[in-house]
Amino acid sequence: MDALADLLDGVRARGALFSQSLMTPPWAVRFQNRSPLRVATMVRGRGWIVPERGDPVALGTGDVAIVRGPGPCTVADHPGTRPTCVVHSADVCTTPDGGEFDEGALLGPRTYGDRPEAPDRLLGASYELGGEVSRRLLSALPDVLVVPAHECHAPVTAMIAEEVVCQAPGQQVVLDRLLDLLLISTLRAWFDRPGSHAPAWYAAMGDPVVGRALRLLHDAPERPWTVAALADGCGVSRAALARRFTALVGEPPMAYLTGWRIARAADLLRGGDSTVASIARRVGYANTFALSVAFKRLRGMSPTEYRRALAAA
Repeated sequence: MDALADLLDGVRARGALFSQSLMTPPWAVRFQNRSPLRVATMVRGRGWIVPERGDPVALGTGDVAIVRGPGPCTVADHPGTRPTCVVHSADVCTTPDGGEFDEGALLGPRTYGDRPEAPDRLLGASYELGGEVSRRLLSALPDVLVVPAHECHAPVTAMIAEEVVCQAPGQQVVLDRLLDLLLISTLRAWFDRPGSHAPAWYAAMGDPVVGRALRLLHDAPERPWTVAALADGCGVSRAALARRFTALVGEPPMAYLTGWRIARAADLLRGGDSTVASIARRVGYANTFALSVAFKRLRGMSPTEYRRALAAA
């Protein structure tokens, strides 16, 4: 598995919030829910992404925007339009003053607006990401990114737009998987765009030597890797691998491996009832003490303290 696949493997929509807005300008939908990641696309018409901080970003018909949370953001027909609708959670959508919408504004399942044939159609979805690996992915993204329509996976957007308005058994699961596909295809298109400032490890995956090293580390982080063993697996000398890896990724191979192991450990501590000792072995540490030393050095607390903090939160 490559580095991007590993990071995206930690991103799984479960009960994601979907909404569709059919509106005539002026309009503005404010997403107040504290989701760490949102996806928006204009099925028809044009709009603007107005983040909590930073400049507004234009959104054309068919463009797909990914917005980092958890702060609120607004999608509007014009950057200066005041919100006409506020999305608080999967179950709560109100007027700007907190009131309920009248029945005429609810045009169908997950659909709000003034009339079905309105010129602007906005499709939005919000993720709930729980894993440390997902945080590692989020840290590689800007606050707002937009991929133009001609670079997007248009059939996925069309399938979501069709599915979101119907009511059928298993619909939420279908929508969740479609959202995963839309996110993955959009991120891959964005990372491949010139000037996207993709993380160093993404560009390094295209290198025949460093890409191989990254795949080895991600496939088996539990192995007792050394630079020499990794170089042998890549068919180059130890010095050549260390030099090339550091130049392309921005840190030495063993430093990268430590960061990846600790991210995996944090995700496992969050996601189940495994003992710290078993997690240590799964991510490449001989015992609890060895994992605790590395974990505390990178996270400022021991694995047990980290787990307690999660439980308290």
